[in-house]
Amino acid sequence: MGFTYSTFHLAEKLTEEQKEFFNKHGFIHFKKIITPETIGQIIKASGDVQEKWIRNGVKKVNGVPIKYGADLNGEPIVQRFAFINQHHDALQGLLLDPRLKSLLELAGEGARLGENEKDGMVFNHYVNSEHSKFTQMGWHTDGLRDIFHGGKLNPMLNVGIHLDNLKPENGGLRIIPGTHKQSIYQMLFKKKYFLDNNEDPEELAIIPEAGDLTVHDGRLWHRVAKSTVVGEESRRRVIYVPIIAGKYAPKNQNTPTAFYQRFAGLVK
Repeated sequence: MGFTYSTFHLAEKLTEEQKEFFNKHGFIHFKKIITPETIGQIIKASGDVQEKWIRNGVKKVNGVPIKYGADLNGEPIVQRFAFINQHHDALQGLLLDPRLKSLLELAGEGARLGENEKDGMVFNHYVNSEHSKFTQMGWHTDGLRDIFHGGKLNPMLNVGIHLDNLKPENGGLRIIPGTHKQSIYQMLFKKKYFLDNNEDPEELAIIPEAGDLTVHDGRLWHRVAKSTVVGEESRRRVIYVPIIAGKYAPKNQNTPTAFYQRFAGLVK
């Protein structure tokens, strides 16, 4: 890989070392930014939202399709929530942590938390069982969104807050460091978007503990690897919220579904 995997401590101001590491590699990993108590509150809040959405048959939120699946017992669950921060105070309150504002510098001037843009705060719930419909996600970059919309390719960072202790066999985020500096041609054609789930010799596994925070540049090639274990041991829950630069583009209940989101069925 050409570098040593390092982890850092997140404060209300980034250090020069942290900024240099992110700018070079396109990702950074901070340890233990939330407590087990807060993790429990977040998981309970997601359960409250899930119960309401299942009861009301919610299919989309602000134009973004909601992905449903089944838990280990076959009961229905939400496996990908969009804009979940708009549906529970505990999740919206998570965005008030002043340490998150320190991350805006990584995206440059005018950057902001995209709590009302893109897909808002996304809560992903992966579980590997015979019932699950959401176990992995193929190689992709998030820069494709801007290209589809015919706009400028602006920085978009993904802030991940991890709620479970992971091991390599749990699958999870895989990135190719440094590819945030690739050409548009490489971004479009280096891999088959979402269809390619194969390991890459240059990929790096991000293996967090519960409470850790990671940031990766959306222009990196990245995927979500499938767990090689099944059952409760495979459960993996992570929150993502984007950091965005460029024109403010909030979504609401009247926002149409974006073209690229019609490929959601390719994610298994």
